Amino acid sequence: MDWIEALLLGIIQGLTEFLPVSSSGHLEIGKALFGSDRVPGESLLFTVVLHAATALSTLVIFRKDVAQIFKGLFQFKNNEESQFSLKIIVSMIPAAIIGVLFDDAIESLFAGQILLVGAMLGITGLLLFLADRAKRTEKTVSYQSALIIGISQAIAILPGISRSGATISTSVLLGIDKDRAARFSFLMVVPLILGKMAKDILDGAFTSGQIDVPALTIGFAAAFITGLFACTWMISLVKKSKLTYFSIYCFVVGAITIVIELL
Repeated sequence: MDWIEALLLGIIQGLTEFLPVSSSGHLEIGKALFGSDRVPGESLLFTVVLHAATALSTLVIFRKDVAQIFKGLFQFKNNEESQFSLKIIVSMIPAAIIGVLFDDAIESLFAGQILLVGAMLGITGLLLFLADRAKRTEKTVSYQSALIIGISQAIAILPGISRSGATISTSVLLGIDKDRAARFSFLMVVPLILGKMAKDILDGAFTSGQIDVPALTIGFAAAFITGLFACTWMISLVKKSKLTYFSIYCFVVGAITIVIELL
């Protein structure tokens, strides 16, 4: 893998981890366009490194929130910090169950299902469109809403459904304050990213051939820096009700994908 490829993959990972355009959907479209069943140059170890970079960028942006979560986990008191920590855990349950019980079925969805991708991008666009028009409130995340948002995250496993788009939109449609919705959405995915990294490592990420340190370093740096920018930008867009642009993008790309696949 050359440094340009590593740089581009890192930038793509940093952007699509936070912007509501569905990285998995775009990956499937890319495979169809280039007639390939794999992403050129993308190894299991490189995937782990890029996920580590975006997870780190999230931790940096939300370092105060993360400190409160850890504080709540180890206080063993019924206070605001411990309740927020429990809500994060509750939100992880649906995706964890789906990932463990239906791993093979999920894999089959990432096998050239382009019509599915186009339709799911349309659903992502609709969610973003509706969320942008939701009324401003000061409502916080409850245990019930954390579970519902978690179900949205589980559904976002489908290629074409944006994880950040689905979780933020669901939160806003439930009446949760937009700033809190964005923060909860990004924080709830960190444990899942770390879990996916652990699974990839157990699957042999560090025993899959020669380690290309320069490429890994460039990819990590690109994903980390881009992730910092994309995460901060996304929070600002949600607060300012600017998700319509991404909604239009998802509608257009989804429609073009469906039309091309049917022709």
